[in-house]
Amino acid sequence: MSKFLGALDQGTTSTRFVIMDAAGEIVTQAQREHRQIYPRPGWVEHDAAEIWANTQAVIEAAFSKANLSAQDLAAIGVTNQRETTVLWDATTGAPLHNAIVWMDTRTQAAVDRLAARGLSDLIRAKTGLPLATYFSALKLAWLLNEIPGAREKAAQGVALFGTVDSWIIWNLTGGPRGGRHIIDATNASRTQLMNIETLSWDEELLRVFDITAACLPKIRSSSEVYGECVGALAGVPIAGDLGDQHAALLGQGCVNAGDVKNTYGTGCFLLMNVSDTPRVSTKGLLTTLAYKLGDAKPCYALEGSIAIAGALVQWLRDNLGIIKESHEIEALARSVPDNGDVYFVPAFSGLFAPRWRGDARGIIAGLTRFSNRGHIARAALEAAAFQTREVLAAMVADADVEISALKVDGGMAANDLLMQFQADIIDAPVVRPRQLELTAVGAAYAAGLAVGVYKSLDDIVAHTRESHRFTPDMSPQERVRLIASWEKAVERSLGWAI
Repeated sequence: MSKFLGALDQGTTSTRFVIMDAAGEIVTQAQREHRQIYPRPGWVEHDAAEIWANTQAVIEAAFSKANLSAQDLAAIGVTNQRETTVLWDATTGAPLHNAIVWMDTRTQAAVDRLAARGLSDLIRAKTGLPLATYFSALKLAWLLNEIPGAREKAAQGVALFGTVDSWIIWNLTGGPRGGRHIIDATNASRTQLMNIETLSWDEELLRVFDITAACLPKIRSSSEVYGECVGALAGVPIAGDLGDQHAALLGQGCVNAGDVKNTYGTGCFLLMNVSDTPRVSTKGLLTTLAYKLGDAKPCYALEGSIAIAGALVQWLRDNLGIIKESHEIEALARSVPDNGDVYFVPAFSGLFAPRWRGDARGIIAGLTRFSNRGHIARAALEAAAFQTREVLAAMVADADVEISALKVDGGMAANDLLMQFQADIIDAPVVRPRQLELTAVGAAYAAGLAVGVYKSLDDIVAHTRESHRFTPDMSPQERVRLIASWEKAVERSLGWAI
């Protein structure tokens, strides 16, 4: 058997192809960013054709860097930005519109209409998700309504819907020439069209959102062989598919009830494993599918989603120009001893869990003549930690457990200043693994399970390794003061967009 596994990690800002060995060590990787398209305030789009071109490019680049080829891979897994919605023509393979990104807010009026009809409770009961612009169903409905002829094509099965994993897998397996139109259960659980208990498309929800079933992909397990690739990966089985946060949960080895991880990427995504029974949140969290591995029973999670985390650093770089490279943020933040009483609420797309306020907008509060670039940089980093603390507090209350530690991953987890502040503000240890890019690793693990590289979840847990543990070092009085000031700033951000 080939000794390597591949993983395609298609994220909100870039696409990465990773090759790792069976011990979970990354051998090589290649990455390429794609454009962020903002047609109007609150609208966010990606060019799906650009993402597919980048996918092919990073696969070839990774093989070239490591002097490897498709024959060296036992299988590949796919992981992806969730909820982002693609609609494409099955005959030509061309997208019918730019992909609508998960943080896009153009469907807020539709959310309000459905809420006015009293449908919020029905939708949450069937999907575990609140009625919000975040999820795919209303994005798909917008595409079907706004693109001329799209609804007719969808009814005929000519226009195909998918989250980005579906788009990538369809293209990897042949596209218009026999591509597999599938979605795994974790991504399907984020569309707001799948019943979270039956793991099937729900007919009542399809009627609510006015979606035709003919355009929907087939729901599959997160770990099974879906088909073989063509092109640069010719002959390699695609055997794993999970939304990025579910892949990170698996990559962290969070396979027992109560295990919790936070991924610091474009946004922050906190997931707690709650085993095989979906737990309904009363604190503003999502009930979601953790993973569905082969024929095993599905595993569920509580999730708190934060829209803007690493994206705020990118915004400081690209929109304000106060840093040239994202990694410079830590040094700039360390140029001041504290935040100078400056707080940055990055509600660019409203506030997600646990508040779910689509009317919130970003603010910087507490500015004085004393404030400088360093204070703004520090406030931007601390915003990720403050938001994580809110979600974690809701999660602990919902699950009625006390966490022993918070496992972290993603690019921002490399930031020591942020990780120490995170430990301080939650008053619990923060554990950073040796490998930070665990979305890709989790997808590769799922593929490896499907083709026999791993025999069980125990094999995966055995490969998880701790790199550093940050322990709290803040007085209770200072923690209370900081949290109170943050909450005051959040209150100022609410009700801005009416």
